Amino acid sequence: MWSLDNHFGMSTLCLYLPLVFVFYIFSNHFFNKLRNLPPSPILNLPFLGHLYLLKKPIHRSLAKISDSYGPILLLQFGSRRVLVVSSPSAAEECLSKNDIVFANRPRLIAGKHIGNNYTTMGWAPYGDHWRNLRRVSSIELLSTHRLQMLQHIRTDEVNAMMKRLYRASKAHQMVDMKTAFFELTMNVMMRMIAGKRYYGENVEEIEAANRFREIVIETFRTGGASNMADFLPVLRWLGELGGVEKRLMALQQKRDIFMQDLVEEWKTRMGSIAAGCGGGGEEKTMIEVLLTLQEKEPEYYTDRIIRNLMLVLLVAGTDTSSGTMEWALSLLLNNPEILKKAQNEIDNHVGHQRLMNEADMVDLPYLRCIINETMRMYPAAPLLVPHESSEESIIGGYHIPRGTMLLVNSWSIQNDPKLWEDPREFKPERFEGLEGTTDGFKLLPFGSGRRRCPGEGLALRIVELGLGSLIQCFDWETVGKEMVDMTEGFGLTTPKAQPLMAKCHPRPFTAKLLFH
Repeated sequence: MWSLDNHFGMSTLCLYLPLVFVFYIFSNHFFNKLRNLPPSPILNLPFLGHLYLLKKPIHRSLAKISDSYGPILLLQFGSRRVLVVSSPSAAEECLSKNDIVFANRPRLIAGKHIGNNYTTMGWAPYGDHWRNLRRVSSIELLSTHRLQMLQHIRTDEVNAMMKRLYRASKAHQMVDMKTAFFELTMNVMMRMIAGKRYYGENVEEIEAANRFREIVIETFRTGGASNMADFLPVLRWLGELGGVEKRLMALQQKRDIFMQDLVEEWKTRMGSIAAGCGGGGEEKTMIEVLLTLQEKEPEYYTDRIIRNLMLVLLVAGTDTSSGTMEWALSLLLNNPEILKKAQNEIDNHVGHQRLMNEADMVDLPYLRCIINETMRMYPAAPLLVPHESSEESIIGGYHIPRGTMLLVNSWSIQNDPKLWEDPREFKPERFEGLEGTTDGFKLLPFGSGRRRCPGEGLALRIVELGLGSLIQCFDWETVGKEMVDMTEGFGLTTPKAQPLMAKCHPRPFTAKLLFH
């Protein structure tokens, strides 16, 4: 009798469980409509929410969901409510009209460790501390005056890259442009930050250079990785988070130690200068600028604040710029007529008697069009860095609860066929006559609003000079007869799945310009 009752009970449970599940799904959907929340897929699973819908690359996966449910979409990523916007008007409502409301950052695991307990410029909540970090970055470190003063560093490093490529071409070697661009941007940033170069020739501190390169590799492999425990707290309880947190903590300790060594070195050097032992001058590294501020306000500009600012500038200013140059040259190799047009523009303005410089960019509008089109098709941040709402708001007529994470799908906006004719075709001409790097909210390579990237001016200078110099001095071709593979890899900055390998041939005047 017991076994029959037990069997009957199990049968009843199996019958009612699907009904309970269906009731949960539809009641949840019904209450969302009553609260005037944005549209969302009806199948919102317990615990998982809509995470089951996501596939890599995430920006393309979210774009497909938005195609079905509209440009203002509410998803449930485990325990987190996420607003996904993929139209210029919705992005403008979030980043302009409701800019202050969405000026916060979500508290994710990476922000706790790599963001030094949410105190760095990228992870800090909107408030006095963040505003001060932003002011220091914009005025003291990345102002037009400061960038102009350090222009010679960018020129030196671009010329060093060109000489390495020249020697490779004479040896009939194909060149790894991903590595060339990455080393260029790393050397530029570290020379601006601390007066040191860690890649290529003439690297004096070999041991420090090796340490630095290991930290950089680990940072890009580990530091920017998303973690499921950000959305599924149960993983923390099950101990799944421990290994990730240990790796992040160990990485941050390495980064802090390395940067603190640089800070101590510059304190000693500045002490010697103050004692009259030579050096000085207006051409200060970024560490010098920050240490000067520390002398005036030691209680705020602590070594920790200085380390954090340097690390943010280093990480934000390297992978994004090098990736943009790699995508741009890949597009040009697949479109040789556009490459030739850009080369003709440089020849006509700059000529063959000197290397191009940053001041030439104002007279090279087609080169700027190429860069804009590259950033449109392959944005360095296909999903803008996440925001979070600090209070309730209305977006597109929908109610958005406080504490909602915001993802702006810039890739979707910039590749929307309703906004761009033939969006997957490389057409730099579409940007002719457009000033700057924005087209309303149709183009968002550096974000918008209070959290807009403060390094835009520096990034454009590096990309413009680097790409323009390659076009001026070399003729380029693919390694084989096939076109360059434009498959996207997985990552926060839209890397190429296959690093760009290419052949370059010096133009007749190149040797004279590089080795005069």
